[in-house]
Amino acid sequence: MTVASLAQKIIARAVGCDHVAVGAVVTARVDLAMIHDSGGPRRVAPLLAELGATLFDPARVVLVSDHFVPGDTEEGARILALTRDWARETGVTFHDGQGICHVVLPERGHLRPGMFVVGGDSHSPTGGAFGAYMFGIGATEMAGVLATGEIWIKVPETILIEWNGRLGPGVMAKDIMLALCGRLGMDGGRYQAIEYAGSAIAALSMQERMTLANMAAELGGQTGLIAPDAVTADFVRRAGGDPGDWAGLVTDPDAEGIEHHRFDASALAPQVAAPHSPANAMPVGEAERTPITVAYLGACTGAKYVDLEAAAQVLRGRKVSSGVELLVAPASRRDQDRAAAEGIMSVFEEAGARVLPNACGICAGYGTHRLGAEVTCLSSTARNFRGRMGDPSSKVWLGSPFSVAAAAVAGHIADPRDFLAEPAVSGLGGSV
Repeated sequence: MTVASLAQKIIARAVGCDHVAVGAVVTARVDLAMIHDSGGPRRVAPLLAELGATLFDPARVVLVSDHFVPGDTEEGARILALTRDWARETGVTFHDGQGICHVVLPERGHLRPGMFVVGGDSHSPTGGAFGAYMFGIGATEMAGVLATGEIWIKVPETILIEWNGRLGPGVMAKDIMLALCGRLGMDGGRYQAIEYAGSAIAALSMQERMTLANMAAELGGQTGLIAPDAVTADFVRRAGGDPGDWAGLVTDPDAEGIEHHRFDASALAPQVAAPHSPANAMPVGEAERTPITVAYLGACTGAKYVDLEAAAQVLRGRKVSSGVELLVAPASRRDQDRAAAEGIMSVFEEAGARVLPNACGICAGYGTHRLGAEVTCLSSTARNFRGRMGDPSSKVWLGSPFSVAAAAVAGHIADPRDFLAEPAVSGLGGSV
């Protein structure tokens, strides 16, 4: 039997052959294409019209409105109207204003192990948490996919990142990713497949695994992968999907093209990244007492249910510091509803937070809540590039939801472990 990496196995399925060699250029059949309101209909519809092409299969296209929601600007309202019209005309599956595409896609059962998926967004690698090969492409490539159902790909090497041991209290997947960005740099992934493994990864919930796969983009990888297991299968079933035969979707020992990195999860402290790059990462203790004016709990990496739960543990019974604005933008309507039912949203309200729509919002630089001049913000987003979230003079630090909540209470960057009464947050493990 030919040994292969997880990436090779999924790509071979999409090509329709038994094996693909690392470095080979192949044409793969796309199981699903995801687009959103920003890079979707307004970009691809004119290209399809120019080609005289129709959708290869509307049943395998998912459209999500999330960047311009709630349409509180003239441009946003216009783009949302165009998006909704296109959805009606084409008959694609459309999730309108239900949350950020990378969170909505799996929660609605669209992903399962072994799929080959493309998305019209740079954080599309999120799908790799489910054992799917998913990566982001631009509008021109997406138009080609929508017309033909196929795309070419160069079979990647695999960068295997193994984390063993147990994460300590107040430490999350976001801290893993910031530490990796600091250690490997934003080009450390070399546009290859990044695979996460080890006992610490296996212990994470699905939403925590999504953070790892998502931020493979910050490491410069094409995709981020985690081999599916029983936790994956359970999540997919509860989302209404069929996990299928996932047992063989693993990287074989001695597979070709493997670069291996090993880390000790128990030694990892909470991390923050200074402006204006995720690679400017450091243990939170090195930045303590840096004053902030905005704490932002949002984005696909930082406002899922498990993230809201973590932040609420710090905030429960406490108030946001005078002079600090805490903004909370839950990543999906379903996650917000669950958090509300469990009393988590009331914790934010009682602490003095302001709740924003279920959308990309400030992270994508859209809408009316952009950061103003000279603002210093600690954010749970994946990126802190200059000007991305507002005025170019604003300074954005990155941290986990634990750290964002701690800073909101303290008025400055602080170690979240000093605010935790309990040893762990329940949603960090299991199948959430």
